[in-house]
Amino acid sequence: MSAFAPSLPLHVAAAATAVASQGRRGRIKTTSACWRRRAAVPVNMAAATSSALSKLAPLEAILFDIDGTLCDSDPIHFCAFRELLQQVGFNNGVPISEEFYSANISGGHNDDLARALFPDLDHDKAMKFMDDKEALYRRLAPEQLVAVEGLHDLCRWIKDHKLKRAAVTNAPRSNAELMLSLLGLTEFFPVLVIGSECDRAKPFPDPYLKALELIGASPDHTFIFEDSASGIRAGVAANVPVVGLTTRNPEKVLQDAGASLLIKDFQDPKLLSILEEIEPTVAAVEQV
Repeated sequence: MSAFAPSLPLHVAAAATAVASQGRRGRIKTTSACWRRRAAVPVNMAAATSSALSKLAPLEAILFDIDGTLCDSDPIHFCAFRELLQQVGFNNGVPISEEFYSANISGGHNDDLARALFPDLDHDKAMKFMDDKEALYRRLAPEQLVAVEGLHDLCRWIKDHKLKRAAVTNAPRSNAELMLSLLGLTEFFPVLVIGSECDRAKPFPDPYLKALELIGASPDHTFIFEDSASGIRAGVAANVPVVGLTTRNPEKVLQDAGASLLIKDFQDPKLLSILEEIEPTVAAVEQV
C-alpha cells in the first residue's frame, strides 16, 4: 500500500498492482495486406484462445470500447486527474500515483467517480470537478492522442468483411466524438453508445445490450474489445466474450474481470489467429 493511501477518501485495494510506464505509441504504418498476412504466424491456439471465442463463428459483429482500447488515452486522463486533484487539495495535495489511478479511476463512470472521490462534497460541486477534468482532457487530447497499434488495419479488415460494429463507452459524448474524430473513425462507427445515456453505465451490461440491439447483432456471433475491468465486467454481464487489451491495466485485473483473451494490441498474433478461425465469408454478412 502506498504511503499516502490512508488519507485517501477511497477504499483502495490492499495491494494495488503497479502499472508499468509505457511510452506513447506511434501511429501504425503497416498496410492492410501486411496486417492480414500476419495471421499466418504460428501460435499455440490452445493457449491463445478460449472456447467462448472459438464458438463465435461465423463472426457477425465487433463492439469497441474507446478510451484505452481504440487509443492509449489513459496517460492523458491520468495527467488531467492528477493536476486538478492536486489543485483542489485532494489527499492533502499529494499527487495521485498511476497505481491509484488504475485501481480506482480508470474505466469508471463520472457520476460514480464523483461520489467516490468526494464523498463529503455536494454532488453538483463534485460533478463540476468532473466536468472541468473532461474539459482539460479535451484540450490535451489533440496533441497527445494516438491509436493503439494495428487499429486502422483492423478497421479495414472489418470493413472488407462487412462486419457490424459499434463504439460503446462510459466517456461523455463530447469526449467520445472528439476521440473518434481525431482517430478518423467517425464514419466507421454507425452507432455510438454512451453509458450515461443508458439506464445504467458500465460495469452494468446495459450499454453493450443497447449496442447489440441498435446494430441488430447476436451475442452468439459478437465479441468485445475492452481495456478496463469495469468494461470487461459489462461485456461478460451481457453474455458477450471480451478480448482484453493490456494497454495500461494489469493482466491479472483483466483476467479476474472475465476476459476470454488478452492481447497487447491489434497486431498481436493471438488476435490475428482467432480472427482467421472465426472470420465470416464476405457474402455471408450484411453491412449495417
